[in-house]
Amino acid sequence: MPAIELVDVSRVYQKYSAKHRFQTFKSAMVRGDLFRSLRPEELVTAVDGVSLTVEKGETFGVIGENGSGKSTLLKLVAGITKPTSGRLKVTGKISALIELGAGFHPEITGRENVFINGIMLGLTKKEITRKFDEIIAFAELEDFIDAPVKTYSSGMYMRLGFSIAINVNPEILLVDEVLAVGDAAFVPRCLDRIDDFRRRKKTILFVSHDLTTVSKICDRVAWMKTGKIQMLGEPKRVVDAYLQDVGAKQEEEFQERRKASAPALEAAPGPAQETIPASEEETRAKRWGKREIEIRKVTLRNVRGEEKHVFHPEEGMVVEMDVAAREATKDFVFGIGIFNSLGVHCYGTNTNLEEFEPVAISGEGKVSFRIERLNLVNGTYYLDVAAHKRDGYPYDYHRNLYTFYVSSLLRDEGIARLTHRWEFSPTIRFKTPET
Repeated sequence: MPAIELVDVSRVYQKYSAKHRFQTFKSAMVRGDLFRSLRPEELVTAVDGVSLTVEKGETFGVIGENGSGKSTLLKLVAGITKPTSGRLKVTGKISALIELGAGFHPEITGRENVFINGIMLGLTKKEITRKFDEIIAFAELEDFIDAPVKTYSSGMYMRLGFSIAINVNPEILLVDEVLAVGDAAFVPRCLDRIDDFRRRKKTILFVSHDLTTVSKICDRVAWMKTGKIQMLGEPKRVVDAYLQDVGAKQEEEFQERRKASAPALEAAPGPAQETIPASEEETRAKRWGKREIEIRKVTLRNVRGEEKHVFHPEEGMVVEMDVAAREATKDFVFGIGIFNSLGVHCYGTNTNLEEFEPVAISGEGKVSFRIERLNLVNGTYYLDVAAHKRDGYPYDYHRNLYTFYVSSLLRDEGIARLTHRWEFSPTIRFKTPET
């Protein structure tokens, strides 16, 4: 028998509407028009016809963007909210790590709240007494347990709520992004306890934006989008499909912002002509030179030749420049520079620095700068491109006129992700990410 079974489950909410602000639930039920009196645009379908089965002992992940219905799905399984339609069955004792500390009374002590919350989660007073010291030790609140909860920080709230819920010893554990507010020392301990649940073949329903952890601990993953299950299956495959969808959406948003604010530098036939949807003054402040050699168009592509502006750090990028020389010349250099959103110069090079000896340029041509792996940390970057003489005289310089975004799951800091590895002597032991 499955631990969790949903069959065509939907959950519909009413948007706030001034028209209905005085209508009570009782009056609506008496008249029988709770949903009939609402127009479709006044309803929000948070979960839309979801069917899935979670087997006993399975760790099942749910991913998706904010507003996709993940948290509502967990609240349905936890019994916090009821389905508008469909059938839901849960077999086993549940502990829900959804809104930790939501039931805490701020005026009474942590000790009293432990007993109240434990009873709410199904423990007897004798069981709570037996587990009390373990709960407090895990939460690291020995010095604060007799203080009013209103004096606790958000991290202390989270630690106490997690410790109570995890010590209920449930058959089914529901986890909803609660570790995002944990401190650096406490989160690994929470993950260790979740790993212990997995080893003991407890059923876990895990909602998180931490795709690395989802891929690592889950047996199967469901990707939710606009209340529906978009894809369900092996973690790596589902996570990759989700990332591709997010990347495509980021690319569309990027293009929209680019059209709205960035100057289009494609030149019409003839020298020094351009279309400038942004202010002409601003554009000219970021572009200078007499354009004896003109950079007419700059295109960003991946190494497969597809035009895009959102990249992953492990993939490559090609900066493609369409250029034109008014007259044949033997003195020319092409260069690029990459800057992050703080204006830090991340990387720069040109053909002269790399000892390319210019021979001749005439008419139209194309210059491609190929980066096999970006290896940049997550963030927005700006690109300079230039054509100039070897002594630095600018033919055509474009300053920060092109933008791209690096989307990464990695939690590095700084500028670049350098190729590296860690090594330790036998007296220093770690549990590596792969184990």
